[in-house]
Formats: sequence, structure tokens, C-alpha cells
Amino acid sequence: MKLRLVPLVLLALLSSCSRQGKVGDGGVYTVRSVCPEVGVPAATGDITLFNPPGNVTAGAIDVTATITNVRGSCQDSAGADVVSTVSFDVLGVRSVPGPARTVVLPYFNVVVQGGSEVVAKRVGNVALNFADGAMRAQTSGQATTRVSRAAATLPENVRKVLTKRRKPGDADAAIDPLTDPAIRASVARASFEHLVGFQMSDAQLRYNATR
Repeated sequence: MKLRLVPLVLLALLSSCSRQGKVGDGGVYTVRSVCPEVGVPAATGDITLFNPPGNVTAGAIDVTATITNVRGSCQDSAGADVVSTVSFDVLGVRSVPGPARTVVLPYFNVVVQGGSEVVAKRVGNVALNFADGAMRAQTSGQATTRVSRAAATLPENVRKVLTKRRKPGDADAAIDPLTDPAIRASVARASFEHLVGFQMSDAQLRYNATR
């Protein structure tokens, strides 16, 4: 499974600051957290089941499902690890009503470092329970993972470069510190994402990408 991710652009990085997102003396201030960003990778938030399998025409669509209402929470107050939890809902629709039926769908729970490297992965399942005669069903899922606090913390020398106050007229006032490859690489290594999505076959991914 290949994950297509949008890299994060950070203007300035501070361990804590009450002026998040505001322009102040010395630049734009924002808060960088050790908590991972939460999201759903492209083309993995929807899944389509066909009957019979292998027939990908519109008339063969059996069940469709969507991950929605994704919510993240993070415990970062103490300990060597940061605990990230993602909660989400799954909405399912079957093409024709019928008897009561349960459809089990697998989903992945991954941690990505630096925007591209999968460092941890687990696969779980959610069950859509269609009532007799009902065409719609809904369920909820939850995924929890741990991220090393040390790995998600920027080195002190990098923090000093990023949080250095720059005044108009200074030689480096107009230079983005992230243009330095070493600084950019350090920020990437300390950036994590906690992602969930449907665990799909290559054929299902191709269908999502080309439909």
C-alpha cells in the first residue's frame, strides 16, 4: 500500500506560545506539538464491494462505505511515549434492501514519519450491521498508537534556529530557515502522522483512483 501524503509547511516552531498563528515582532508564531497529525490518506477513505467480485461495473456494486467524522485526541503530558487515538464513523450503503446482514470491513492504523516512512501498522475491523430491509448502516471505530516523545521532539540546536528572533535589516531576516536542507530534514524526522483508512486490495485502490 502506497500512501500519498501532503507535506506540512511550518512557518515557525515553538514549544509553547499563546500567540499561535499571529504576526508579531520577529515573525509569525505557531505552536508545534509532539502529537501526530491525524488524517485519512488519499483514496483510502471509501471502499466499494462488488457482486460478483471482479465485476467493477455500476450494476455490480453491492456495498459502499465511507470513513467520516475523523477525530483525534492525544495524551502528551508525561511519559516516554505520546499516546494518539483516532475515532471515526463508518457509513455504509447497500445497493438493494434485503434480509439482515453484517459486512465486516478491514481498516489500517499506521504511523508515518517524515511524510513517507511507515514506522508502525496494525489492521483492525469494523462491522456494518444492516437491519432487515434497511439499505443504510453506521458504526464507529477507534485506533490507538504510541509515538516516541524523543523522536517527535526537535533537537535544541534546530529549535534555536527556528525560534531565533529576526529584525528587519538583519542579514537573515528574509531567509526561511526551512530552506536549509539540514533543518528541513530534522523537522521532517520529528514530524509524525497518525492515519486510518480502509485496508484494500490493489484492485480496490485502482478502482478508487480511476473511478
